[in-house]
Amino acid sequence: MAVNLQTIKDIRNYLARELRDTYPQEEINAITNIINYTIAGIKKLHFLPENRLPVSREVEEKIVAICNELKKGKPIQYILGETTFYNCKIKVDCNTLIPRQETEELVDLIIRENMGFCGNLIDIGTGSGCIAIALAVNLPESKITGIDISEGAVNKARENAKLNNVSITLFKTDILKPDLQMIDKVDIIVSNPPYVRNSEKQYMHKNVLDFEPCSALFVPDNDPLVYYQAIIELAKSILNPEGKIYFEINETMGDPLFQLLRSNGYTGIKIVKDINSKDRIIKGKKNG
Repeated sequence: MAVNLQTIKDIRNYLARELRDTYPQEEINAITNIINYTIAGIKKLHFLPENRLPVSREVEEKIVAICNELKKGKPIQYILGETTFYNCKIKVDCNTLIPRQETEELVDLIIRENMGFCGNLIDIGTGSGCIAIALAVNLPESKITGIDISEGAVNKARENAKLNNVSITLFKTDILKPDLQMIDKVDIIVSNPPYVRNSEKQYMHKNVLDFEPCSALFVPDNDPLVYYQAIIELAKSILNPEGKIYFEINETMGDPLFQLLRSNGYTGIKIVKDINSKDRIIKGKKNG
């Protein structure tokens, strides 16, 4: 079938037809809205099937090329090279995870609980820098550091910090073997570390497994808390008394992490559910 995209309605119908065997309808709708906004420059007010705004030949060619990539399973964020996270524009590539809504909920919680914060905060496993950058934008008096084992991720985080006009310190280090001389004392630790067990790969979509960095996602089944344990050990040296710790977590690991924090002297420990009512965040305060 020949492609003839003359209007926004044509784009919507074309993507619905071409992607129906690859994505569920809800995801097709979300992808279509992203494409219309990013490529065609159509605001959400105009996201209506009957819309007759014209489409240029250049836009048509871009959308066809994007659709071909989507049919291979490549995420739209990687195709476009960017996404939006907590109202920040974030560039992404194969070195970085695509930021999720659940992580936005983590950032929102930290901001709400720490308005006016002017201390030191570290984001461990910063990836694209999305958490550190969103916190820097919304807690402008804070001093924020982001660390990651991937040089590519650190470079992308630097690019994103500049893009969003925030000043954060970024450097490469391995949380399993951290260089303590490089890390200052902090008042808040936040981390969204790898937490998907290898056995859970079978439940994950092809576009995640084939395109997103496995090292940022998966942990061994026999040691699923390896990164949390390393961060809590690091916190003994860098987290100030009464300092706070915030983790994004695997929905099945709430209870073990609660016990891990409690056994390390944390108080006020709370598990927070995400928008889908799954255990997704755990927080606590260092006791003395």
